Amino acid sequence: MKKLSKILYMNVALLILVGLLAGCGDNKNDSTSNSSEDSSAQESSDENTTETDESSSSSEEEKSDSTTEESENQDTESSSSENNTEENKDALSQYSSQEIEYARVWLQLGPNQELDELNVHHIPAGTPLNPDDETSLTYPEDVIQLAGSRLVDGSVTYSGNGDGTINVYKVPLRWDGQYPAGEEFYQELIDNTELVAIDTGDEEQVIKLIKLLNIQ
Repeated sequence: MKKLSKILYMNVALLILVGLLAGCGDNKNDSTSNSSEDSSAQESSDENTTETDESSSSSEEEKSDSTTEESENQDTESSSSENNTEENKDALSQYSSQEIEYARVWLQLGPNQELDELNVHHIPAGTPLNPDDETSLTYPEDVIQLAGSRLVDGSVTYSGNGDGTINVYKVPLRWDGQYPAGEEFYQELIDNTELVAIDTGDEEQVIKLIKLLNIQ
């Protein structure tokens, strides 16, 4: 009887030991599984971080390339503009300041731009405004009269001020009307000269008019 009890006791103890060993094995597997899952999660996080860093780096490189390209385009446009300015200056450098002035005045104020020629007539101070009228007053200063080869081309009579402005005399190329007109009429023309600032104008058009000049 005691021997049987002893055997039963040993069997129970063995079963308990086996159960404990099985429990330890499961815990170890759970720990290994958790560790593996944590490692996988860490690797995934690292990959995401790396992808984000690469994306950010690529975006910054694209922005840098875009900025560099815009800067190069601006430099090219600026260089092209400077070259055009230099070419224009070189193109006008072969002409005198007086020739350039005549062309610019006509380009801005001339009634007709389609000319066969542009005549330049210098009129000294003391010359009658209307030589055909004995009551005419005289020009108080030297003036320049620009006119085309035809009456329809019109004319511009002015004196230069040397500062980019001119005094325009509103006198016709050919006088029509009843004469003598009287001194008061001519005095009014002299008093009502118009101060005009002359623009530099289009360089090609200026050169075109210079080539039509006939200076008398």
